[in-house]
Amino acid sequence: MASLLLAVIYLIFISLGLPDSLLGSGWPVMQGAFGVPSSYAGYVSMTISFMTIISALFSPKIIKRFHTKWIVIFSILLTVFGLLGFSVSRHYYMLFLFAIPYGLGAGAIDASVNHYVANNFSGSVMNFLHCFYGVGAVISPSIMALALKYARWNEGYRWTAFVQIGILLVCILSLPLWKKNESESDEKEIKNSAGIRETLTVPGVVLTLIAFFAYCSGEATCFLWTPSYFAGTRAGLSKELVASFGSLIFGGLMLGRLISGFISNKLGDRLLIRIGIIVELIGILLVLMPTSGYLIAAVGFVVIGTGMGPVYPAIQHMAPTNFGKRYSAAAIGLQMASAYVGSTFMPMVFGHLQQLMGIWIMPFYLLLFAALNIGMLETAYRKLR
Repeated sequence: MASLLLAVIYLIFISLGLPDSLLGSGWPVMQGAFGVPSSYAGYVSMTISFMTIISALFSPKIIKRFHTKWIVIFSILLTVFGLLGFSVSRHYYMLFLFAIPYGLGAGAIDASVNHYVANNFSGSVMNFLHCFYGVGAVISPSIMALALKYARWNEGYRWTAFVQIGILLVCILSLPLWKKNESESDEKEIKNSAGIRETLTVPGVVLTLIAFFAYCSGEATCFLWTPSYFAGTRAGLSKELVASFGSLIFGGLMLGRLISGFISNKLGDRLLIRIGIIVELIGILLVLMPTSGYLIAAVGFVVIGTGMGPVYPAIQHMAPTNFGKRYSAAAIGLQMASAYVGSTFMPMVFGHLQQLMGIWIMPFYLLLFAALNIGMLETAYRKLR
């Protein structure tokens, strides 16, 4: 039964990844449809992320009160409502209304499932789990590209919502599996878990929050602006091809986490993160190469994603080991809130920077956050030691 439950959890993370790359893939066309500047994508992304921060900060209390399975079902319902709302939006301001359930659903499901897996499964399972997030994030730009080719951008959101509804039905059918995998000791640990204020005093927690902020600042910037980077630096590309570039970073994330799933138990979380950031830096250098074609830059973004791949799941998986199970729920909730602060503001900041200086600065922007990420983590390791 545990293996069946794990399969359902993998499917849940596909559903978590599905909405994340739609805005970046569809924005070059959506921008024209709404008649707004390119930087306005940052405001919508910021609203989604802000709502995710709220749900992540409340996640320790929610996890104490409700079982993970109910959090998952309600969260997917929220994202379905948000996706369908985007699909019927005819004015720019309407995106903000539907960004609220869009973001709230993502934060609650992310925190609760990550906490469940970090406390009950190995680092290998955690990496495979986030690999399946990449599967969802790769699928949705392809859905958007098909919608742009055969219909409109609105259909990209509607078709993705239909996929989410299918996953929701599977989750409802799987409810008995969660009951069979519960134990009294797990419930006691959840009831006795620490709150956010107490967890912030634990050595190393704040440093990992800054590291998570840096990681998701770079990741979310790639999510939102990679198609626009190619549209702004490579002439003559079709809108369908530009939209498909939204899957590059997600394909890299999926590949990085797939590889990490096989080797993480041997290498350990810390070494995996170090190797990942080195690979990310190599990808940034490839994007920086002065070439007129798009192929090397496209490979560079895949390499960036591959390097980023193990960082997020490894930091989350380390939480019970680094800080203890009593603090793990609050630590993971705080880490996610900090991560989404980066996701909220840094793509928007980049949107204004690229309007002032040009979108060619994107690789340098990513380089800054990669350095901050590894610097904070290495400092946290020394404090923990």
